[in-house]
Amino acid sequence: MSADRNSNESWAALALTPGIAVVGLGGAGSEAVHDLVGLGIPGVRTFVVNTDAKHLVRMSAEEKILLGQRELRGRGSGGDRASVLRAAEDGKEEILRRLAPFEIVFLLAGLGGGTGSALLPFLSQELRKTETLPIPVVFLPFQVELESNPNRRENVRATIDELEEMGGLLLAIANEKLRRFERLPIHRVFQVRNAYLHSLVASLVDMVENPSQLNVDLASLKNHLREAGLSTLLVGEHHISEPDRLVSTALAESLLDYRLAERSSALVHLDGGSNLTLRTLDRVLRSMRHALGNPERLVFGTRMRAEPREVVHLTAVVGGLRPRTVRDALGSPGVDLDPILAR
Repeated sequence: MSADRNSNESWAALALTPGIAVVGLGGAGSEAVHDLVGLGIPGVRTFVVNTDAKHLVRMSAEEKILLGQRELRGRGSGGDRASVLRAAEDGKEEILRRLAPFEIVFLLAGLGGGTGSALLPFLSQELRKTETLPIPVVFLPFQVELESNPNRRENVRATIDELEEMGGLLLAIANEKLRRFERLPIHRVFQVRNAYLHSLVASLVDMVENPSQLNVDLASLKNHLREAGLSTLLVGEHHISEPDRLVSTALAESLLDYRLAERSSALVHLDGGSNLTLRTLDRVLRSMRHALGNPERLVFGTRMRAEPREVVHLTAVVGGLRPRTVRDALGSPGVDLDPILAR
């Protein structure tokens, strides 16, 4: 009996161990994590990594890592990617020791500067050598930043190319799409962006961490990504009386930027109440198939709560994205970026 009890306690402890981390890289990435901490993501460990000691001090995160103490002396990189990569090589063992135990690691960074742009592909590649699934999350600069600074534009393009070549799940949030909130104060606009990011992270965490009647767990996600190629994430909510509009609403409200290739796929999870019917599920899946142009593979899961709910929540990992779409969009000043998955 004692052995059985110890065994039960052991696997129960595994179930309670945080398997997901969110890591802010550089200034923009760390600020995003700071906002996410304020919004709260239960069961997720938060980190910030930077070369600027003063910035790190005022960030809210459970763990903080200062890179390049010897060379950069805590004063930031000044946009020098080479110095950041040297610091990352020096601190690689320590960073991987702290991140590799997690099953999923979200890596957040604004592109165009030094620290985040350099660390994002570096850590994504290193984590891929372990059992950890890295999910890069990039904040794409406003067009005016790219038009007025060719070096910054090339820096962003180079980073995007590296990340797209790796494949897997990549979330590219376009600051240009924040213009729809241009009448808000600037700090509120970025809070809106980070609240949207919070919905992405929280939805994926909820999907893989909490059991469902038709389950989509971490193993399901990893298996899907192995075959799906370059992928992104779609989330949304809509009233249960209009399930057909759930997918279109999620597409219209997205701040992500990507377009589909000819061969797409999707892993779809619906979270609803005890009134979630098979008819509702069927209508959502048909809408998803239509939006994705009849994907080759569509895998789904569902979770029904004990009580009725007025809304249905959608989380979808969409694969088979067209390569270079983000890079090409960055090279087209003045182009009005279409919603995610626009053809």
